[in-house]
Amino acid sequence: MPQQVRGVIARSAGAAVEVTDITIPEPGPGEVIVRVQACGVCHTDLTYREGGINDEFPFLLGHEAAGVVEQIGDGVRSVDVGDFVVLNWRAVCGRCRACKRGRPQYCFDTFNATQKMTLSDGTELTPALGIGAFAEKTLVHAGQCTKVDPNADPAVVGLLGCGVMAGLGAAVNTGNVSRGDSVAVIGCGGVGDAAIMGARLAGAGTIIAIDRDARKLEWARELGATHTVDASAGDSVAAVRDLTGGFGADVVIDAVGRPETWRQAFYARDLAGTVVLVGVPTPDMTLEMPLVDFFSRGGALKSSWYGDCLPERDFPTLVDLYQQGRLPLDRFVSERIKLDEVEDAFATMHRGEVLRSVVVL
Repeated sequence: MPQQVRGVIARSAGAAVEVTDITIPEPGPGEVIVRVQACGVCHTDLTYREGGINDEFPFLLGHEAAGVVEQIGDGVRSVDVGDFVVLNWRAVCGRCRACKRGRPQYCFDTFNATQKMTLSDGTELTPALGIGAFAEKTLVHAGQCTKVDPNADPAVVGLLGCGVMAGLGAAVNTGNVSRGDSVAVIGCGGVGDAAIMGARLAGAGTIIAIDRDARKLEWARELGATHTVDASAGDSVAAVRDLTGGFGADVVIDAVGRPETWRQAFYARDLAGTVVLVGVPTPDMTLEMPLVDFFSRGGALKSSWYGDCLPERDFPTLVDLYQQGRLPLDRFVSERIKLDEVEDAFATMHRGEVLRSVVVL
């Protein structure tokens, strides 16, 4: 039988979100119903609400979540009822050209649930990133469920579902930060601070946090930055060079995603250094630079999508590190809120007052 639960939807671009009844069908082949225990309020959800992703309203928001498998459809073997899972939006297909070449982190045909969740009147909902977890329950593809230690705090480990994994993976997976490397991170919100934490985990020697907000710079230092740079007080590129013996950093991570910050990242790296873009630019942004500057430098220019992660590989390992006290994921949870407080959480996030608000159900 279909189930009716409460969820947070965005009906139109720019309008305040609302809590309403949604209908979840019985899981079909390959599908799973998850009882959501916690879901982080990510900037991507706000982008959906503003119409910045697409115009397929109404959206069922939320995607950074953890919960318990409640029902499974035919053919599901990877999870069972009662499993504690972190949801992910990279359920790799195993058969596209990237998967066949042994690069599933670039999968071009990731799985989502086939059936649609709906409003009570039958209007189909578009789930954010194929998940839609600002709800008491949600319908996803079984491949979007990654089993982890059931003793872990859902509000903490659910953040691996997007922002924390994106930042940490940008350092560890995409940037290949190694022991003794120098790393600079531009933008110290949730993703940037996760990149700092990842750089520390990988053994970086110098970790430079760059932001305009003194509060964010303090958060960055608590999560592993060895130096901080106030971007509003002077030349950030010069500051990075001063802190790296005049050479620039081995890896520079742009967690903002604007032309001016990417340009700073490019010039703040060492001659054979790596730039990693993990902040998401908007379609209208363009970049103009002298081509000879690209020719004159070695190294690599990379984009990081979801931290180049493989959930089945990365989530359990990171949860174990958190459980051992070696990865301070809990510091990202600034506040725990209710389902009807998501709109207020968007405003709090926009003001830069939190790393993450987390809906707890």
